[in-house]
Amino acid sequence: MNLVACIPNFSEGRSRVIIDEIAAAASGVAQARLIHVDMSADANRTVMTLVGTPAGISEAAFKAIAAATKLIDMTTHHGAHPRLGATDVCPLVPLGATSIETCINLAQELADRIGGKLKISTYLYGRAALRPDRMELTAVRKGQYEGLEERLKNKTERPDFGPSRFNAKSGATAVGAREWLIAYNINLDSEDLAAARDIAKVVRSGTVGATPGSGPRLPGCRAIGWLMPAYGCAQVSMNLVNFRLTPPHIAFEAVRAQAAGRGLALRGSGMVGMVPLAAMLAAGRHFRQARGLIEDAPEKELMAAAVDGLGLSAVRPFEPEQQVLEYRLRLEGGPWAEAAQKLLVGNVAARPLLRRQNLEEDIGHH
Repeated sequence: MNLVACIPNFSEGRSRVIIDEIAAAASGVAQARLIHVDMSADANRTVMTLVGTPAGISEAAFKAIAAATKLIDMTTHHGAHPRLGATDVCPLVPLGATSIETCINLAQELADRIGGKLKISTYLYGRAALRPDRMELTAVRKGQYEGLEERLKNKTERPDFGPSRFNAKSGATAVGAREWLIAYNINLDSEDLAAARDIAKVVRSGTVGATPGSGPRLPGCRAIGWLMPAYGCAQVSMNLVNFRLTPPHIAFEAVRAQAAGRGLALRGSGMVGMVPLAAMLAAGRHFRQARGLIEDAPEKELMAAAVDGLGLSAVRPFEPEQQVLEYRLRLEGGPWAEAAQKLLVGNVAARPLLRRQNLEEDIGHH
């Protein structure tokens, strides 16, 4: 079975009724499965994870976006996370033997359908971008929802599909194709927003070390700092766009070193949405080695070491059966479980993740 993942992000994280209706719309397609829903009240955002055949994912994603268009009103939306519209982003990700080209074509067809049928201004980003200046999501999202009306007046800023007039209720949507991304939040044991923002700036600029502005580089990491009142702490919120280069355990150690340089400690971390099994097992080996234990161990022990070392249940529970991609697919049974047995995430899956002992030489220096 050729599989594609779709991870739409909706600008609603407080109304369970709205999210349940969007989820129901996505769940009504035979060749797709909604396998995870992650709501955040402070970010006022929900991340859903869908897995299915290319045709199934295309239909499920469109139905979910159509429901969000009907149910979410951006004129009243406030939250910590940057956003462009009711459906902020809708990335398509190849799984297993599926090619990125499949996801590129799928993204372009879906964007055309959203723009034409739902009358939503739709931009393409990532590998699906039609313009090189729109490959980065930050460029597509510049000005956010609040700047969209003025932006659409500029001919060079018009969307790839859909109307060029401002839709106040729904805003705009970005549809893309990319490899698997890990959304990862690291908690400071403090509400020091300035420190979180400063650390995020250092992390994303590639100057992470034991003291601010020194040490090895940290590639493929995007980060912002924000407050999460529900957890009583500030967070360094990260997108690990290539978890083979920068796995969660390396990001965690880098932020811990930066926090220590500012006299702060960490209060664990959290995954947003789903994480590949390979990333968790690599973290387990890292933390076992740090404790002087033999790295290789049964999978269950590696998972426990990862959850404990990363502090993944520090502010809310982490459930491996629900949040580890392969484990969740196995729960579906049938062809989904069979696919999970040989699931490789994206086209970089065969490469080993970085290990603690060669961290500095692998990720480089200034």
